[in-house]
Amino acid sequence: MNENFAFIANALAHEKRLKILEWLKDPVRHFPPQVDGDLVKDGVCSGFIADKLNVSPPTASAHLALLRDAGLVTPKRIKKWTFYKRDEVAIQQMAERIAKEL
Repeated sequence: MNENFAFIANALAHEKRLKILEWLKDPVRHFPPQVDGDLVKDGVCSGFIADKLNVSPPTASAHLALLRDAGLVTPKRIKKWTFYKRDEVAIQQMAERIAKEL
């Protein structure tokens, strides 16, 4: 396995990041409606994610940055906010790779 795989595995090696991915799988169920941005189409505001994680916005941003850098979530800027949603294609490819290589 290459270092990119190790980076992705590291991104998944924290309970809070796994929770974020779980919640983003069904954002309507896990987050309240947003004023800006559709929960499904645009993603979930990082502030809502921070609140649900019960962490500060900078801590949530650090977790989200790792997931973004691993290619597991995609950010979208709307006004002054950043919204995140899962990259289902990348997650599926990772699952297939794990099944093949492990």
